[in-house]
Amino acid sequence: MKLIGITGGVGAGKSQILDYVKENCNCRILLADQAAHLVKEPGQPCYRELVDLLGTEILQEDGTIDRGKMAAAIFSSPLLLKRTNEIIHPAVKEYILEEIGKERRAGKKDAFFLEAALLIEEGYDRILDEMWYIHADPEARRQRLKAARGYSDEKVDRIFASQLTEEEFRAHCKEVIDNSGSLSDTYRQIDEILKKAGLKR
Repeated sequence: MKLIGITGGVGAGKSQILDYVKENCNCRILLADQAAHLVKEPGQPCYRELVDLLGTEILQEDGTIDRGKMAAAIFSSPLLLKRTNEIIHPAVKEYILEEIGKERRAGKKDAFFLEAALLIEEGYDRILDEMWYIHADPEARRQRLKAARGYSDEKVDRIFASQLTEEEFRAHCKEVIDNSGSLSDTYRQIDEILKKAGLKR
């Protein structure tokens, strides 16, 4: 089973590409964001540590962590943000490794795709066989974020400034998929890469 990482800037269209990959490859797809939500649920590894760190004010009535309240609690404190990441990131990585292990033991999938914005920064390249970079022109990404998420230009600028450069993404990734143009062109690129890897269904 091949382990493949999918990364790229916010608004590059990673989710759309993974939907197509899922239809055309016998694979398991895991989004790191989903894993991060799971490890914060009551009874999971991070839950008690986060509540102890940030207080019961971050909880909803049903006892689950309110993402908005948690974000507000750590927004103004670099120290709390750092401590929160130190709690969540190792738990997410442990969860991902467990899921990879389960799929290996089951032996039914040809590939395991992991999508995360911070694949490179978090050192996932050390456990993956290869990484694919989803590229889109900055202006195309900006328009997607404004249309789909209602982001302002200022917010988009802040997000872009906090992410890796084009050169850094390309230096770490074996394959580059340009998602700036038409969907048919993007799908053609994916088909070629899947065929080359022996993964095309």
